[in-house]
Amino acid sequence: MKKLRVGVIYGGRSGEHEVSVASAASIIKYLDRSRYEPVPIRIEKDGRWTLADKAPTAISAADVIEHVRLEAARPARPGREAHLVAHPGEDTVLAIERCPAQSQVDPSGAATVTGVGLDVVFPVLHGPYGEDGTVQGLLELANVPYVGAGVLGSAVGMDKAVMKTLFIARGLPVGPYLVILRPEWSADAGGLSNRVTKELGYPVFVKPANLGSSVGISKAKSAADLGSAMELALQFDRKIVIEAAVSNAREIECAVLGNDDPQASVPGEIIPSREFYDYEAKYLDEGSKVVIPAALTDAQVREVQRLSIAAFRAVDGAGMARVDFFIAGDSGNIYLNEVNTIPGFTTISMFPKMWEASGVSYSELVDRLITLALERHAEKQQLRTSVT
Repeated sequence: MKKLRVGVIYGGRSGEHEVSVASAASIIKYLDRSRYEPVPIRIEKDGRWTLADKAPTAISAADVIEHVRLEAARPARPGREAHLVAHPGEDTVLAIERCPAQSQVDPSGAATVTGVGLDVVFPVLHGPYGEDGTVQGLLELANVPYVGAGVLGSAVGMDKAVMKTLFIARGLPVGPYLVILRPEWSADAGGLSNRVTKELGYPVFVKPANLGSSVGISKAKSAADLGSAMELALQFDRKIVIEAAVSNAREIECAVLGNDDPQASVPGEIIPSREFYDYEAKYLDEGSKVVIPAALTDAQVREVQRLSIAAFRAVDGAGMARVDFFIAGDSGNIYLNEVNTIPGFTTISMFPKMWEASGVSYSELVDRLITLALERHAEKQQLRTSVT
């Protein structure tokens, strides 16, 4: 049987670059080599695409950060440029290897161009410029099967403000929140601060609308904290979501897998090592705890699974998603927080661990996601592109 060539795109221009590298390392490691040939495609922090000489091996964001520090002290090595061809064809990617000008090899400084055909792409890009529909749009133009949500689902899943609007339209439980744009805050910070006090109360969580992995998020316990929280969040996005804190909240997550008939995993619970589950608690500290399956009643499990599938469908999800919830400690009310269309994918990440607890191994999970991508692509090929 012919091996499928799987392009694993990772890295990216977002603040979640390191998490993406670690996710890609796990995916490539566990791809069944009897069925798949991985092609590592790295997007550098400045946006350059390269065909990696070797696959990443760091399995955590902390490992990636240390690796980057060590690499910075070494001489830079020019890699092969990678350019995704934005139209259907046999060559999905053009690899360009440039020769130094006036070198003994090629005095003209010409380049060698090689075509690389891909059967399917696994984008494991977290955050903007990868999880938000931008890369998905490029893959649609190339007419290449790819894992995960399409352009619309990816874009909606990235924008917390638009996502909440769709949740509310579907009647899903969402906590009180406000959306503030940079120009609005610049023009009337005092008035908006008063509005937060009046409509939400304190404490609140201040978040960039278009980012994940808790990057740029902080907890404001009073109006005096709001200014610095907004300043941090505005470094990452021009649109900010401010959410009222859920009283004595438990952080519950659930994984969804599928296309038209999505299935939900057993839920898991995060017990953060810090006051809330920020970037450091997720990826750099070792004190946070994960409980899978979460200690919930049967009724709560069924409701979390039902809401997870409903949220997945609300954002037009496909392939996979991790759905995050808060459960109020006093009332037991369940609040939908967000959907992540490309969740963390290391072997210790919640998405694969929840499926493992549900009876799906990491390797099987990767295989099923590739199968779902191919099935969805095949169905789309049946559509007409012309009226004649």
